[in-house]
Amino acid sequence: MVWMDPDGICVEEVDFGAEALSSYPIWWSLAIGHQYSSLGTQPILCGSIPGLVPKQLRFCRNYVEIMPSVAEGVKIGIQECQHQFRGRRWNCTTVNDSLAIFGPVLDKATRESAFVHAIASAGVAFAVTRSCAEGSATICGCDTRHKGSPGEGWKWGGCSEDVEFGSMVSREFADARENRPDARSAMNRHNNEAGRTSIIELMHLKCKCHGLSGSCEVKTCWWSQPDFRVIGDYLKDKYDSASEMVVEKHRESRGWVETLRPKYNFFKAPTEKDLVYYENSPNFCEPNPETGSFGTRDRICNVTSHGIDGCDLLCCGRGHNTRTEKRKEKCHCIFHWCCYVRCQECIRVYDVHTCK
Repeated sequence: MVWMDPDGICVEEVDFGAEALSSYPIWWSLAIGHQYSSLGTQPILCGSIPGLVPKQLRFCRNYVEIMPSVAEGVKIGIQECQHQFRGRRWNCTTVNDSLAIFGPVLDKATRESAFVHAIASAGVAFAVTRSCAEGSATICGCDTRHKGSPGEGWKWGGCSEDVEFGSMVSREFADARENRPDARSAMNRHNNEAGRTSIIELMHLKCKCHGLSGSCEVKTCWWSQPDFRVIGDYLKDKYDSASEMVVEKHRESRGWVETLRPKYNFFKAPTEKDLVYYENSPNFCEPNPETGSFGTRDRICNVTSHGIDGCDLLCCGRGHNTRTEKRKEKCHCIFHWCCYVRCQECIRVYDVHTCK
Protein backbone atom coordinates (compact mmCIF):
# COMPACT_ATOMS: atom_id res chain seq x y z
CA MET A 1 0.00 0.00 0.00
CA VAL A 2 1.24 3.48 -0.86
CA TRP A 3 0.06 6.57 1.01
CA MET A 4 1.03 10.20 1.66
CA ASP A 5 2.57 11.09 5.00
CA PRO A 6 2.04 14.46 6.76
CA ASP A 7 5.19 15.85 5.12
CA GLY A 8 3.80 15.18 1.67
CA ILE A 9 6.20 12.30 1.05
CA CYS A 10 4.87 9.24 -0.74
CA VAL A 11 5.43 6.23 1.54
CA GLU A 12 5.25 2.54 0.69
CA GLU A 13 4.11 0.06 3.33
CA VAL A 14 6.54 -2.86 3.33
CA ASP A 15 6.51 -6.21 5.09
CA PHE A 16 10.16 -6.86 6.02
CA GLY A 17 9.35 -10.46 6.94
CA ALA A 18 12.86 -11.34 8.10
CA GLU A 19 13.53 -13.58 11.05
CA ALA A 20 16.39 -11.34 12.08
CA LEU A 21 14.01 -8.45 12.52
CA SER A 22 11.71 -10.39 14.82
CA SER A 23 14.38 -11.94 16.99
CA TYR A 24 16.45 -8.81 17.67
CA PRO A 25 15.78 -5.10 17.67
CA ILE A 26 17.18 -3.01 14.83
CA TRP A 27 19.94 -1.01 16.39
CA TRP A 28 19.35 2.01 14.20
CA SER A 29 21.56 4.54 15.96
CA LEU A 30 23.59 2.13 18.12
CA ALA A 31 21.30 3.21 20.96
CA ILE A 32 17.82 1.76 20.46
CA GLY A 33 15.80 -0.87 22.19
CA HIS A 34 13.41 -3.80 22.06
CA GLN A 35 10.34 -1.83 20.99
CA TYR A 36 11.34 -2.91 17.47
CA SER A 37 11.03 -6.63 18.18
CA SER A 38 7.82 -6.86 16.13
CA LEU A 39 9.34 -5.50 12.92
CA GLY A 40 9.55 -8.95 11.38
CA THR A 41 5.99 -9.95 12.20
CA GLN A 42 3.93 -7.15 10.67
CA PRO A 43 4.10 -4.62 7.83
CA ILE A 44 5.80 -1.44 8.95
CA LEU A 45 6.41 2.09 7.73
CA CYS A 46 9.83 3.66 7.95
CA GLY A 47 8.12 6.77 9.30
CA SER A 48 6.64 4.79 12.20
CA ILE A 49 10.04 3.90 13.67
CA PRO A 50 10.81 6.29 16.55
CA GLY A 51 14.25 7.80 16.92
CA LEU A 52 15.31 8.01 13.27
CA VAL A 53 16.96 11.24 12.20
CA PRO A 54 15.84 12.61 8.80
CA LYS A 55 18.85 11.16 6.96
CA GLN A 56 18.16 7.68 8.35
CA LEU A 57 14.49 8.00 7.48
CA ARG A 58 15.33 8.90 3.88
CA PHE A 59 17.78 6.02 3.72
CA CYS A 60 15.20 3.56 5.05
CA ARG A 61 12.70 4.64 2.40
CA ASN A 62 15.23 4.55 -0.42
CA TYR A 63 16.80 1.23 0.56
CA VAL A 64 13.89 -0.52 2.27
CA GLU A 65 14.73 -3.72 0.39
CA ILE A 66 17.96 -4.18 2.33
CA MET A 67 16.72 -3.11 5.76
CA PRO A 68 16.28 -6.76 6.86
CA SER A 69 20.00 -7.21 6.17
CA VAL A 70 20.75 -4.14 8.29
CA ALA A 71 18.76 -5.79 11.09
CA GLU A 72 20.63 -9.07 10.61
CA GLY A 73 23.92 -7.16 10.83
CA VAL A 74 22.87 -5.66 14.13
CA LYS A 75 21.95 -9.12 15.39
CA ILE A 76 25.30 -10.70 14.54
CA GLY A 77 27.11 -7.66 15.94
CA ILE A 78 25.39 -8.07 19.30
CA GLN A 79 25.98 -11.83 19.32
CA GLU A 80 29.66 -11.38 18.52
CA CYS A 81 30.04 -8.73 21.22
CA GLN A 82 28.56 -11.13 23.76
CA HIS A 83 30.88 -13.91 22.59
CA GLN A 84 34.02 -11.78 22.76
CA PHE A 85 33.19 -10.44 26.24
CA ARG A 86 31.68 -13.61 27.68
CA GLY A 87 34.47 -13.96 30.26
CA ARG A 88 34.88 -10.30 31.19
CA ARG A 89 33.28 -8.21 33.92
CA TRP A 90 31.22 -6.38 31.33
CA ASN A 91 29.82 -9.10 29.11
CA CYS A 92 27.85 -7.03 26.59
CA THR A 93 24.58 -7.52 28.47
CA THR A 94 21.47 -6.14 26.77
CA VAL A 95 18.42 -4.75 28.55
CA ASN A 96 14.75 -5.12 27.62
CA ASP A 97 13.17 -2.02 29.10
CA SER A 98 15.27 0.80 27.72
CA LEU A 99 15.52 2.80 24.52
CA ALA A 100 19.26 2.10 24.67
CA ILE A 101 19.85 -1.61 24.17
CA PHE A 102 22.96 -1.64 26.40
CA GLY A 103 21.57 0.83 28.91
CA PRO A 104 23.85 3.71 30.00
CA VAL A 105 27.06 1.83 29.16
CA LEU A 106 27.40 3.60 25.81
CA ASP A 107 26.86 7.06 27.33
CA LYS A 108 30.56 7.24 28.15
CA ALA A 109 33.34 7.44 25.56
CA THR A 110 35.02 4.25 26.82
CA ARG A 111 36.76 1.28 25.22
CA GLU A 112 33.48 -0.62 25.49
CA SER A 113 31.65 2.04 23.51
CA ALA A 114 34.42 1.98 20.93
CA PHE A 115 34.12 -1.79 20.46
CA VAL A 116 30.31 -1.73 20.31
CA HIS A 117 30.28 0.89 17.57
CA ALA A 118 32.96 -0.95 15.60
CA ILE A 119 31.36 -4.40 15.81
CA ALA A 120 27.90 -3.06 15.01
CA SER A 121 29.07 -1.14 11.96
CA ALA A 122 31.06 -4.16 10.81
CA GLY A 123 28.01 -6.38 11.33
CA VAL A 124 25.79 -4.19 9.16
CA ALA A 125 28.40 -3.99 6.39
CA PHE A 126 29.01 -7.75 6.59
CA ALA A 127 25.34 -8.76 6.46
CA VAL A 128 24.45 -6.38 3.63
CA THR A 129 27.47 -7.52 1.61
CA ARG A 130 26.61 -11.19 2.12
CA SER A 131 22.94 -10.63 1.28
CA CYS A 132 23.84 -8.88 -1.97
CA ALA A 133 26.14 -11.73 -3.02
CA GLU A 134 23.38 -14.24 -2.30
CA GLY A 135 21.00 -12.38 -4.59
CA SER A 136 18.58 -11.39 -1.83
CA ALA A 137 18.22 -7.83 -3.13
CA THR A 138 17.80 -6.41 -6.62
CA ILE A 139 19.65 -3.15 -5.95
CA CYS A 140 23.02 -4.84 -5.41
CA GLY A 141 24.90 -7.96 -6.36
CA CYS A 142 28.41 -9.21 -6.98
CA ASP A 143 31.52 -7.07 -7.21
CA THR A 144 32.67 -7.01 -10.82
CA ARG A 145 35.63 -4.73 -10.10
CA HIS A 146 38.24 -7.46 -9.69
CA LYS A 147 41.41 -6.32 -8.00
CA GLY A 148 44.40 -7.47 -10.02
CA SER A 149 45.01 -9.98 -12.79
CA PRO A 150 44.42 -13.70 -12.29
CA GLY A 151 47.37 -15.75 -11.09
CA GLU A 152 48.85 -18.83 -12.68
CA GLY A 153 46.40 -21.73 -12.74
CA TRP A 154 43.31 -19.77 -11.79
CA LYS A 155 40.86 -17.27 -13.19
CA TRP A 156 38.23 -14.93 -11.86
CA GLY A 157 34.82 -16.53 -11.40
CA GLY A 158 32.03 -17.01 -8.91
CA CYS A 159 30.58 -14.03 -7.07
CA SER A 160 33.02 -11.64 -5.43
CA GLU A 161 31.34 -10.00 -2.46
CA ASP A 162 30.86 -6.25 -2.89
CA VAL A 163 32.13 -5.03 0.47
CA GLU A 164 32.25 -1.47 -0.85
CA PHE A 165 28.47 -1.41 -1.21
CA GLY A 166 27.98 -2.99 2.23
CA SER A 167 30.32 -0.46 3.78
CA MET A 168 28.47 2.37 2.05
CA VAL A 169 25.18 1.20 3.54
CA SER A 170 26.71 0.95 7.00
CA ARG A 171 28.38 4.35 6.65
CA GLU A 172 25.30 6.16 5.37
CA PHE A 173 23.03 4.69 8.03
CA ALA A 174 25.13 4.20 11.16
CA ASP A 175 27.02 7.48 10.77
CA ALA A 176 23.91 9.55 10.07
CA ARG A 177 23.67 10.70 13.69
CA GLU A 178 27.35 11.43 14.08
CA ASN A 179 27.34 14.87 12.44
CA ARG A 180 27.84 17.03 15.51
CA PRO A 181 31.10 19.02 15.89
CA ASP A 182 31.87 17.37 19.23
CA ALA A 183 34.39 14.82 20.42
CA ARG A 184 31.89 12.00 20.86
CA SER A 185 30.71 12.19 17.26
CA ALA A 186 34.32 12.23 16.11
CA MET A 187 35.06 9.14 18.21
CA ASN A 188 31.98 7.27 17.00
CA ARG A 189 32.71 8.05 13.34
CA HIS A 190 36.29 6.84 13.73
CA ASN A 191 35.31 3.58 15.43
CA ASN A 192 32.45 2.93 13.00
CA GLU A 193 34.91 3.23 10.15
CA ALA A 194 37.45 1.04 11.93
CA GLY A 195 34.81 -1.68 12.11
CA ARG A 196 34.11 -1.46 8.40
CA THR A 197 37.81 -1.30 7.56
CA SER A 198 38.35 -4.58 9.41
CA ILE A 199 36.27 -6.40 6.78
CA ILE A 200 38.26 -4.92 3.92
CA GLU A 201 41.50 -5.87 5.68
CA LEU A 202 40.36 -9.47 6.09
CA MET A 203 38.90 -10.10 2.62
CA HIS A 204 40.49 -13.13 0.99
CA LEU A 205 40.37 -15.19 -2.17
CA LYS A 206 38.15 -18.27 -2.12
CA CYS A 207 38.64 -20.77 -4.93
CA LYS A 208 36.92 -23.78 -6.46
CA CYS A 209 38.65 -26.52 -8.42
CA HIS A 210 37.58 -27.69 -11.87
CA GLY A 211 38.81 -30.66 -13.86
CA LEU A 212 38.44 -34.40 -14.33
CA SER A 213 38.32 -36.42 -11.10
CA GLY A 214 39.05 -33.37 -9.02
CA SER A 215 42.38 -32.76 -10.73
CA CYS A 216 42.05 -29.01 -10.17
CA GLU A 217 43.44 -28.21 -13.61
CA VAL A 218 41.72 -24.85 -13.40
CA LYS A 219 40.56 -22.90 -10.39
CA THR A 220 38.00 -20.12 -10.35
CA CYS A 221 38.40 -17.63 -7.51
CA TRP A 222 36.45 -14.77 -6.03
CA TRP A 223 36.78 -12.29 -3.18
CA SER A 224 35.05 -13.41 0.01
CA GLN A 225 34.48 -12.04 3.47
CA PRO A 226 35.89 -14.10 6.36
CA ASP A 227 33.67 -15.68 8.99
CA PHE A 228 32.33 -12.97 11.26
CA ARG A 229 34.10 -14.63 14.18
CA VAL A 230 37.40 -13.71 12.53
CA ILE A 231 36.26 -10.08 12.37
CA GLY A 232 35.20 -10.24 16.01
CA ASP A 233 38.60 -11.61 17.06
CA TYR A 234 40.34 -8.89 15.05
CA LEU A 235 38.28 -6.09 16.63
CA LYS A 236 38.71 -7.57 20.12
CA ASP A 237 42.47 -7.26 19.62
CA LYS A 238 41.89 -3.65 18.61
CA TYR A 239 39.85 -3.16 21.80
CA ASP A 240 42.74 -4.46 23.91
CA SER A 241 45.16 -2.05 22.20
CA ALA A 242 42.77 0.90 21.84
CA SER A 243 44.34 4.37 21.88
CA GLU A 244 43.42 6.81 24.63
CA MET A 245 42.75 10.30 23.30
CA VAL A 246 42.21 13.78 24.70
CA VAL A 247 39.70 16.35 23.54
CA GLU A 248 40.82 19.61 21.98
CA LYS A 249 38.61 22.58 21.14
CA HIS A 250 39.29 25.07 18.39
CA ARG A 251 37.26 27.64 16.52
CA GLU A 252 36.31 27.25 12.88
CA SER A 253 34.00 29.21 10.61
CA ARG A 254 31.05 27.13 11.81
CA GLY A 255 31.90 27.73 15.49
CA TRP A 256 33.67 25.71 18.16
CA VAL A 257 34.74 22.24 17.06
CA GLU A 258 36.08 19.40 19.18
CA THR A 259 38.71 17.04 17.84
CA LEU A 260 40.75 14.19 19.28
CA ARG A 261 44.50 13.75 19.59
CA PRO A 262 46.54 10.98 21.23
CA LYS A 263 47.03 11.44 24.96
CA TYR A 264 50.55 10.06 24.92
CA ASN A 265 52.96 11.31 22.27
CA PHE A 266 55.44 8.47 22.86
CA PHE A 267 52.91 5.90 21.60
CA LYS A 268 52.25 5.33 17.92
CA ALA A 269 49.34 7.46 16.74
CA PRO A 270 46.19 5.46 15.95
CA THR A 271 45.40 4.68 12.33
CA GLU A 272 42.00 4.28 10.70
CA LYS A 273 42.17 0.59 11.69
CA ASP A 274 42.50 1.26 15.43
CA LEU A 275 39.87 1.96 18.07
CA VAL A 276 39.95 5.18 20.09
CA TYR A 277 38.37 6.34 23.36
CA TYR A 278 38.83 9.24 25.80
CA GLU A 279 37.05 8.26 29.03
CA ASN A 280 38.01 5.54 31.49
CA SER A 281 35.73 2.54 31.97
CA PRO A 282 34.09 1.73 35.29
CA ASN A 283 35.35 -1.47 36.90
CA PHE A 284 31.94 -3.19 36.44
CA CYS A 285 32.42 -5.02 39.76
CA GLU A 286 29.27 -3.73 41.48
CA PRO A 287 25.80 -2.92 40.12
CA ASN A 288 25.52 0.75 39.23
CA PRO A 289 22.47 2.03 37.31
CA GLU A 290 24.28 5.25 36.41
CA THR A 291 27.07 3.49 34.53
CA GLY A 292 24.96 0.53 33.37
CA SER A 293 27.07 -1.96 35.33
CA PHE A 294 25.27 -5.13 36.40
CA GLY A 295 28.13 -6.23 38.64
CA THR A 296 29.59 -9.74 38.61
CA ARG A 297 27.68 -11.44 41.44
CA ASP A 298 26.51 -14.96 40.49
CA ARG A 299 28.63 -14.91 37.31
CA ILE A 300 30.31 -18.24 36.49
CA CYS A 301 34.08 -17.98 36.81
CA ASN A 302 37.01 -20.23 35.87
CA VAL A 303 38.76 -21.33 39.05
CA THR A 304 41.87 -22.51 37.18
CA SER A 305 42.39 -19.33 35.16
CA HIS A 306 44.66 -16.44 36.10
CA GLY A 307 43.08 -14.24 33.43
CA ILE A 308 40.13 -11.86 33.59
CA ASP A 309 37.72 -14.83 33.44
CA GLY A 310 39.32 -16.35 36.54
CA CYS A 311 37.53 -16.24 39.87
CA ASP A 312 40.07 -13.84 41.41
CA LEU A 313 39.66 -11.10 38.82
CA LEU A 314 36.10 -11.68 37.63
CA CYS A 315 34.80 -11.72 41.20
CA CYS A 316 36.76 -8.56 42.08
CA GLY A 317 38.33 -10.16 45.15
CA ARG A 318 34.99 -11.02 46.80
CA GLY A 319 35.57 -14.77 46.53
CA HIS A 320 33.39 -17.39 44.92
CA ASN A 321 30.91 -20.12 45.74
CA THR A 322 31.13 -23.70 44.47
CA ARG A 323 28.26 -26.04 43.78
CA THR A 324 27.98 -29.41 42.06
CA GLU A 325 25.89 -29.88 38.97
CA LYS A 326 24.82 -33.11 37.28
CA ARG A 327 24.66 -33.16 33.49
CA LYS A 328 23.53 -35.82 31.05
CA GLU A 329 26.08 -36.51 28.32
CA LYS A 330 26.60 -39.05 25.57
CA CYS A 331 29.37 -41.51 26.34
CA HIS A 332 30.87 -44.89 25.34
CA CYS A 333 30.00 -44.23 21.69
CA ILE A 334 30.57 -47.14 19.28
CA PHE A 335 30.62 -46.98 15.50
CA HIS A 336 28.59 -49.77 13.87
CA TRP A 337 29.14 -50.89 10.28
CA CYS A 338 27.49 -49.47 8.34
CA CYS A 339 26.90 -46.65 9.17
CA TYR A 340 25.73 -45.28 12.49
CA VAL A 341 27.03 -44.45 15.94
CA ARG A 342 25.35 -45.71 19.10
CA CYS A 343 26.04 -44.00 22.43
CA GLN A 344 25.09 -44.52 26.02
CA GLU A 345 23.89 -41.71 28.27
CA CYS A 346 26.04 -40.94 31.28
CA ILE A 347 25.57 -38.64 34.25
CA ARG A 348 28.62 -36.51 34.97
CA VAL A 349 29.14 -34.31 38.00
CA TYR A 350 30.78 -30.91 37.55
CA ASP A 351 31.89 -28.22 39.96
CA VAL A 352 30.40 -24.83 39.07
CA HIS A 353 32.04 -21.74 40.53
CA THR A 354 30.12 -18.46 40.83
CA CYS A 355 31.15 -15.07 42.15
CA LYS A 356 29.99 -14.05 45.60
